[in-house]
Amino acid sequence: MTSDSTDRDTSAATRQTGMALPELDSSARAPLGLPEVVALALGALWALGVVAFYVLAPQAAMSSEWNAPLVRVLAAMMPVLMLVVAAIALRASRVMREETERLHAAISSLRHMYLAHTQAAAVVSEPSVTKKLDEIAETARKTETVLATFQTSRRSPERLAIPSKAMEAVADQGTLQLGTPAEDMSPPLSNEHFIRALNFPETSEDEEGFVSLRLALKDRHTAQVIRAAQDVLTLLSQEGIYMDDLRPDRARPDIWRQFAHGARGRAVAALGGIRDRSSLALSSARMRQDPIFRDSAHHFLRRFDQMFTRFEAEASDAEISALSDTRTARAFMLLGRVAGTFD
Repeated sequence: MTSDSTDRDTSAATRQTGMALPELDSSARAPLGLPEVVALALGALWALGVVAFYVLAPQAAMSSEWNAPLVRVLAAMMPVLMLVVAAIALRASRVMREETERLHAAISSLRHMYLAHTQAAAVVSEPSVTKKLDEIAETARKTETVLATFQTSRRSPERLAIPSKAMEAVADQGTLQLGTPAEDMSPPLSNEHFIRALNFPETSEDEEGFVSLRLALKDRHTAQVIRAAQDVLTLLSQEGIYMDDLRPDRARPDIWRQFAHGARGRAVAALGGIRDRSSLALSSARMRQDPIFRDSAHHFLRRFDQMFTRFEAEASDAEISALSDTRTARAFMLLGRVAGTFD
């Protein structure tokens, strides 16, 4: 059944790729090798020698033990059987070695066919991908133009994500002086855009996500958190850890508020809701071995702590829950557990 299954798999691969693969089972057609021929020849010589001994030797010269039928059978057959067993073992070893070589050849052939198919598919899809990227860039430019027009004609009534003295200075036109930074003159960042920016765009077609990200990067404090989060997310992805794969236990908003008010350790242990053992082990090992990863992680944790302290003062429970479900918050939960923030 193994041979039939292998033949069917090989035939299917040949039909799909249009290329023939090496045969993996040819033991039934394998010719006799030199070891088998030598073993058969020695067995035949031994049998002829035994026959000649009993036929040509004088009966008087042979003892009674040699005349016993059992002794004659053993003397004639035992060495022949041993030679046959040795020949079979050598043949099986040779066939196994040949099958291994054929298997390696088949795997190599499949690999080359897969690479050729992948390269051909990439060549075919490249123009469509380029066209799609151009469309995304054009849509983003149009969106920026509309937002700029809207923001200059109407002041957003939404609450600030991160209140600052610079925003108060913008409201009080009489206190403006020469040299006021451009970021202080920009419209305030809403909580909705702030939370969406911390989650980063879902896909390349997430126009709202890119708009929120661009607006958030114009705010100095938010930009610091986003860049720190981007650094650690990139480093975590090198270990195969992606925030979308994590399913943390959700903590109540009041626990997040306790964290913003300075609580640490067991009191806010529920914030470390990441339970994925492999992600925790990989992150912990990278934290111990890689100083760049360790510095980036601690820098991100400090930025997140400062950001959330400012955000909590103006955020509702629903907004805190929404922020805790972002990719940035999940990275904080993971690295916070590894760094011992919740111990």
